[in-house]
Amino acid sequence: MITCYLGVGSNLGNRRGNIKKAVNYLEQTKGIKIEKTSRIYETQASGGPPQGKFLNAAIKIKTSLTPLLLLETLKKIEKDLGRKKTVRFGPRQIDLDILLYGNEMINTKKLVVPHPRMFEREFVLKPLREIV
Repeated sequence: MITCYLGVGSNLGNRRGNIKKAVNYLEQTKGIKIEKTSRIYETQASGGPPQGKFLNAAIKIKTSLTPLLLLETLKKIEKDLGRKKTVRFGPRQIDLDILLYGNEMINTKKLVVPHPRMFEREFVLKPLREIV
């Protein structure tokens, strides 16, 4: 099992409920065990069009899923929770990102880990620091 850190955020609909549903989906996914979750923080949107504030958190998991299978799983959860493709950095029901996957450095067309912008974003770093 690999230790991974995920970022989660929502700024549409029932933001807190969306995050809780995402965590529930993760808990029910074979090959994923949630170890710890941060508190939920309210933050301003970063980049993109004008939009409402986000709720953000970080999640520490253990997983037997490969990085790409984990990414596919997160994208499926987003879709199941109502995320629709709109403008880049636009508002969204739920956003799930792989921040760290063990000690691996991954740079493919589909996935870059560590997350390429996480070190620029306090809304990622603050909850991440809480659980590391």
